[in-house]
Amino acid sequence: MPTLLTVLLIILAVLVVLLIALFIFGRRAQKKQAVQQEQMEAAKQTVSMLIIDKKKMKLKESGLPQMVIDQTPKLMRRTKLPIVKAKVGPRIMSLVCDAKIYDTVPVKKEVKAVVSGIYIMEVKGVRGPLEQTAKKQGFFKRIKNKVTKNETSKTDKKQKK
Repeated sequence: MPTLLTVLLIILAVLVVLLIALFIFGRRAQKKQAVQQEQMEAAKQTVSMLIIDKKKMKLKESGLPQMVIDQTPKLMRRTKLPIVKAKVGPRIMSLVCDAKIYDTVPVKKEVKAVVSGIYIMEVKGVRGPLEQTAKKQGFFKRIKNKVTKNETSKTDKKQKK
């Protein structure tokens, strides 16, 4: 057997083993996430709060209780989380926001939020609906839009002549 074929078979075997391992770990992670989601759904409650500030910051800088920081996995401590500082009743609290709804959370407005512990799961406006902010366009999308605008303006000028 040529050495090239042997090397390719070994690489293929390693890739298959890695794929199987990722599949197994992915299923375990899905099961854990489903259990955690059920627990959060069971403990959720609706609270009226005034959003003071929102930022994406590291867990140590967030102002969350030390017990929460100690319980998080070490890899998660380095990542930036969406943190919302809000006034709930007479207390000012730091809460972790769901990444999906972070952009819709208004600053310096009163909202009704569905909260599970210190985790904001959903936000609704108290006085009317929340404004939807326009998503930022990526670099290539902006360039594409500029090019298409230039082309349409050139065709319009040609048609006028």
